[in-house]
Amino acid sequence: MTGAMSGGPVTVSVADFMWFVDRAMDSMVAILRQLGDERANQRPALEGANSPFAILAHCMGVMEFWAGFMVAGRAIQRDRAAEFEARGKVEDLAQRARTARGQLADDIARLDSASVPPDVLGPEDAGRPYGASHGAVLVHILEELFQHLGQMEVTRDVLLAAG
Repeated sequence: MTGAMSGGPVTVSVADFMWFVDRAMDSMVAILRQLGDERANQRPALEGANSPFAILAHCMGVMEFWAGFMVAGRAIQRDRAAEFEARGKVEDLAQRARTARGQLADDIARLDSASVPPDVLGPEDAGRPYGASHGAVLVHILEELFQHLGQMEVTRDVLLAAG
């Protein structure tokens, strides 16, 4: 992956990128395992809060849309609203997360990070770099994963404190 920045090209290998993805995803799966099936599916008693299970389901939707569609051009069917309602067994979601990581690696394996993603983003995303290059899409994926890891850490703490 090579992209242009003000100081010249920046190159990041797929393996390096996936190291960061794996770090975030492994941490999220560890939180779900720590909570167990029942708590992982609970929402904190806070308006608009999501369950840890739903947060990870959403992260897989993020990876599917941004890498699968925006980078690889695969046809996908995403129900973003359903991601936030997702419930199930932790180990089933952990297996889906492993599969999603493999698909992400495949989607970005032959990426030219300076190439342009499809022009499908709404006006709220106008001028954002991930509408202009695949390299920025990858940075956005990491942004989302680590943002949601932090959200899941706080969610776990709230759920554990509530008993």
